[in-house]
Amino acid sequence: MTALADALTDPRSSARLRAVMAAGTEADPSDLDVLVERCAVEPDLQVREALTWSLVRLPDEVVVPRLVGELGRPEAQARSQALHTLSKIRDGSVYPEVAERLGDDDPGVRRIAWRAAVLLAPDEERPALARRLARELGQGDRETRLALSRALVSLGEDVVAPVLADASDRRGEAVREHVAETERLLVDPDAGSALALERARREMALGRGKRASG
Repeated sequence: MTALADALTDPRSSARLRAVMAAGTEADPSDLDVLVERCAVEPDLQVREALTWSLVRLPDEVVVPRLVGELGRPEAQARSQALHTLSKIRDGSVYPEVAERLGDDDPGVRRIAWRAAVLLAPDEERPALARRLARELGQGDRETRLALSRALVSLGEDVVAPVLADASDRRGEAVREHVAETERLLVDPDAGSALALERARREMALGRGKRASG
Protein backbone atom coordinates (compact mmCIF):
# COMPACT_ATOMS: atom_id res chain seq x y z
CA MET A 1 0.00 0.00 0.00
CA THR A 2 1.32 3.46 -0.91
CA ALA A 3 1.64 6.23 1.65
CA LEU A 4 -1.30 8.05 0.03
CA ALA A 5 -3.50 4.95 0.05
CA ASP A 6 -2.66 4.40 3.69
CA ALA A 7 -3.45 8.02 4.58
CA LEU A 8 -6.83 7.78 2.86
CA THR A 9 -7.88 5.01 5.25
CA ASP A 10 -7.41 7.31 8.26
CA PRO A 11 -10.70 7.55 10.19
CA ARG A 12 -10.24 11.31 10.59
CA SER A 13 -11.64 13.27 7.67
CA SER A 14 -9.20 16.11 8.40
CA ALA A 15 -6.27 13.74 7.90
CA ARG A 16 -7.71 12.41 4.66
CA LEU A 17 -8.30 15.96 3.46
CA ARG A 18 -4.66 16.90 4.14
CA ALA A 19 -3.47 13.83 2.25
CA VAL A 20 -5.62 14.59 -0.78
CA MET A 21 -4.60 18.25 -0.82
CA ALA A 22 -0.93 17.25 -0.65
CA ALA A 23 -1.46 14.85 -3.55
CA GLY A 24 -3.10 17.59 -5.59
CA THR A 25 -0.28 19.97 -4.87
CA GLU A 26 2.25 17.41 -6.13
CA ALA A 27 0.00 16.38 -9.06
CA ASP A 28 1.77 13.07 -9.57
CA PRO A 29 0.10 10.80 -12.19
CA SER A 30 1.19 7.77 -10.19
CA ASP A 31 -1.47 8.76 -7.61
CA LEU A 32 -4.27 8.54 -10.19
CA ASP A 33 -5.60 5.10 -9.34
CA VAL A 34 -5.56 5.69 -5.59
CA LEU A 35 -7.42 8.99 -5.93
CA VAL A 36 -10.02 7.58 -8.30
CA GLU A 37 -10.64 4.53 -6.16
CA ARG A 38 -11.16 6.73 -3.11
CA CYS A 39 -13.84 8.70 -4.96
CA ALA A 40 -16.13 5.66 -4.87
CA VAL A 41 -16.09 5.30 -1.08
CA GLU A 42 -15.13 8.62 0.52
CA PRO A 43 -17.96 9.65 2.89
CA ASP A 44 -16.98 13.27 3.50
CA LEU A 45 -18.16 15.87 0.97
CA GLN A 46 -15.23 18.21 1.57
CA VAL A 47 -12.76 15.39 0.96
CA ARG A 48 -14.62 14.38 -2.21
CA GLU A 49 -14.36 17.95 -3.49
CA ALA A 50 -10.63 17.85 -2.76
CA LEU A 51 -10.38 14.57 -4.67
CA THR A 52 -11.95 16.27 -7.68
CA TRP A 53 -9.54 19.20 -7.35
CA SER A 54 -6.57 16.83 -7.18
CA LEU A 55 -7.72 14.85 -10.21
CA VAL A 56 -8.31 18.00 -12.26
CA ARG A 57 -4.68 18.95 -11.67
CA LEU A 58 -3.45 15.76 -13.35
CA PRO A 59 -2.87 15.63 -17.13
CA ASP A 60 -6.15 15.28 -19.04
CA GLU A 61 -4.75 12.52 -21.21
CA VAL A 62 -4.36 10.20 -18.22
CA VAL A 63 -7.24 11.23 -15.98
CA VAL A 64 -10.09 11.56 -18.51
CA PRO A 65 -10.01 7.95 -19.79
CA ARG A 66 -9.77 6.70 -16.22
CA LEU A 67 -12.82 8.71 -15.20
CA VAL A 68 -14.81 7.57 -18.23
CA GLY A 69 -14.16 4.01 -17.12
CA GLU A 70 -15.73 4.85 -13.75
CA LEU A 71 -19.06 5.68 -15.40
CA GLY A 72 -19.81 1.99 -15.69
CA ARG A 73 -19.07 1.15 -12.06
CA PRO A 74 -21.91 -0.37 -9.99
CA GLU A 75 -21.35 2.10 -7.14
CA ALA A 76 -23.48 5.21 -7.62
CA GLN A 77 -20.90 7.39 -5.84
CA ALA A 78 -18.18 6.27 -8.24
CA ARG A 79 -20.34 7.30 -11.19
CA SER A 80 -21.41 10.60 -9.68
CA GLN A 81 -17.89 11.62 -8.69
CA ALA A 82 -16.58 10.75 -12.15
CA LEU A 83 -19.31 12.84 -13.77
CA HIS A 84 -18.67 15.73 -11.41
CA THR A 85 -14.94 15.67 -12.09
CA LEU A 86 -15.41 15.38 -15.86
CA SER A 87 -17.65 18.44 -15.73
CA LYS A 88 -14.78 20.35 -14.11
CA ILE A 89 -12.26 19.23 -16.74
CA ARG A 90 -14.61 20.34 -19.54
CA ASP A 91 -13.36 17.89 -22.18
CA GLY A 92 -16.23 17.87 -24.67
CA SER A 93 -15.00 14.69 -26.33
CA VAL A 94 -16.55 12.65 -23.50
CA TYR A 95 -20.05 14.04 -24.02
CA PRO A 96 -21.40 10.79 -25.58
CA GLU A 97 -20.30 8.79 -22.54
CA VAL A 98 -21.75 11.38 -20.16
CA ALA A 99 -25.03 11.44 -22.10
CA GLU A 100 -25.40 7.70 -21.53
CA ARG A 101 -25.86 8.44 -17.83
CA LEU A 102 -28.77 10.89 -18.30
CA GLY A 103 -31.20 8.12 -17.41
CA ASP A 104 -29.10 6.54 -14.67
CA ASP A 105 -31.01 4.39 -12.18
CA ASP A 106 -29.75 6.51 -9.29
CA PRO A 107 -31.49 9.93 -8.95
CA GLY A 108 -28.35 11.61 -7.61
CA VAL A 109 -26.26 10.37 -10.50
CA ARG A 110 -28.93 11.54 -12.95
CA ARG A 111 -28.86 15.05 -11.50
CA ILE A 112 -25.10 15.29 -11.84
CA ALA A 113 -25.24 13.82 -15.34
CA TRP A 114 -27.73 16.51 -16.38
CA ARG A 115 -25.41 19.25 -15.18
CA ALA A 116 -22.32 17.66 -16.71
CA ALA A 117 -24.05 17.06 -20.06
CA VAL A 118 -25.13 20.69 -20.28
CA LEU A 119 -21.56 21.82 -19.68
CA LEU A 120 -20.01 19.37 -22.16
CA ALA A 121 -22.55 19.22 -25.01
CA PRO A 122 -21.32 20.63 -28.32
CA ASP A 123 -23.56 23.29 -29.85
CA GLU A 124 -25.06 20.92 -32.40
CA GLU A 125 -26.13 18.50 -29.65
CA ARG A 126 -27.83 21.03 -27.40
CA PRO A 127 -31.34 20.90 -28.97
CA ALA A 128 -31.36 17.10 -28.77
CA LEU A 129 -30.14 17.30 -25.17
CA ALA A 130 -32.96 19.72 -24.32
CA ARG A 131 -35.50 17.29 -25.76
CA ARG A 132 -33.95 14.42 -23.82
CA LEU A 133 -34.01 16.35 -20.55
CA ALA A 134 -37.61 17.44 -21.16
CA ARG A 135 -38.65 13.80 -20.91
CA GLU A 136 -37.93 14.09 -17.17
CA LEU A 137 -40.26 17.05 -16.59
CA GLY A 138 -42.85 16.58 -13.88
CA GLN A 139 -40.98 13.75 -12.16
CA GLY A 140 -39.06 13.44 -8.94
CA ASP A 141 -38.79 15.38 -5.70
CA ARG A 142 -38.14 19.11 -5.23
CA GLU A 143 -34.38 18.75 -5.51
CA THR A 144 -34.64 16.70 -8.69
CA ARG A 145 -37.14 19.05 -10.34
CA LEU A 146 -35.07 22.12 -9.52
CA ALA A 147 -31.89 20.44 -10.79
CA LEU A 148 -33.62 19.61 -14.06
CA SER A 149 -34.96 23.13 -14.43
CA ARG A 150 -31.51 24.58 -13.87
CA ALA A 151 -29.98 22.21 -16.40
CA LEU A 152 -32.57 23.17 -19.01
CA VAL A 153 -32.14 26.87 -18.34
CA SER A 154 -28.37 26.51 -18.75
CA LEU A 155 -28.94 25.43 -22.35
CA GLY A 156 -30.21 28.92 -23.15
CA GLU A 157 -33.64 30.30 -23.95
CA ASP A 158 -33.30 29.89 -27.71
CA VAL A 159 -32.69 26.17 -27.29
CA VAL A 160 -35.03 25.36 -24.46
CA ALA A 161 -38.07 27.61 -24.98
CA PRO A 162 -39.48 25.62 -27.96
CA VAL A 163 -38.94 22.37 -26.08
CA LEU A 164 -40.77 23.68 -23.01
CA ALA A 165 -43.65 24.93 -25.13
CA ASP A 166 -43.99 21.55 -26.80
CA ALA A 167 -43.91 19.71 -23.48
CA SER A 168 -46.54 22.02 -22.02
CA ASP A 169 -48.85 21.46 -25.00
CA ARG A 170 -48.54 17.69 -25.13
CA ARG A 171 -48.33 16.47 -21.55
CA GLY A 172 -50.17 16.52 -18.22
CA GLU A 173 -50.61 18.91 -15.34
CA ALA A 174 -47.44 17.92 -13.47
CA VAL A 175 -45.38 18.64 -16.57
CA ARG A 176 -47.12 21.96 -17.21
CA GLU A 177 -46.43 23.00 -13.63
CA HIS A 178 -42.76 22.05 -13.97
CA VAL A 179 -42.56 23.90 -17.30
CA ALA A 180 -43.92 27.02 -15.61
CA GLU A 181 -41.28 26.73 -12.87
CA THR A 182 -38.56 26.36 -15.48
CA GLU A 183 -39.82 29.35 -17.46
CA ARG A 184 -39.65 31.42 -14.28
CA LEU A 185 -36.00 30.47 -13.97
CA LEU A 186 -35.42 31.55 -17.56
CA VAL A 187 -36.68 35.00 -16.65
CA ASP A 188 -35.07 35.12 -13.20
CA PRO A 189 -32.13 32.74 -12.67
CA ASP A 190 -32.13 33.61 -8.95
CA ALA A 191 -35.68 32.29 -8.46
CA GLY A 192 -34.54 28.73 -7.70
CA SER A 193 -34.67 28.97 -3.90
CA ALA A 194 -38.08 30.66 -4.04
CA LEU A 195 -39.39 27.91 -6.30
CA ALA A 196 -38.10 25.22 -3.93
CA LEU A 197 -39.77 26.94 -0.95
CA GLU A 198 -43.03 27.38 -2.84
CA ARG A 199 -43.12 23.72 -3.82
CA ALA A 200 -42.33 22.65 -0.25
CA ARG A 201 -45.29 24.69 1.01
CA ARG A 202 -47.58 23.12 -1.60
CA GLU A 203 -46.46 19.63 -0.66
CA MET A 204 -46.94 20.30 3.05
CA ALA A 205 -50.42 21.65 2.40
CA LEU A 206 -51.24 18.61 0.28
CA GLY A 207 -49.98 16.32 3.02
CA ARG A 208 -52.16 18.05 5.63
CA GLY A 209 -55.14 17.78 3.33
CA LYS A 210 -54.62 14.06 2.84
CA ARG A 211 -54.33 13.48 6.59
CA ALA A 212 -57.48 15.48 7.24
CA SER A 213 -59.49 13.60 4.61
CA GLY A 214 -58.10 10.22 5.73
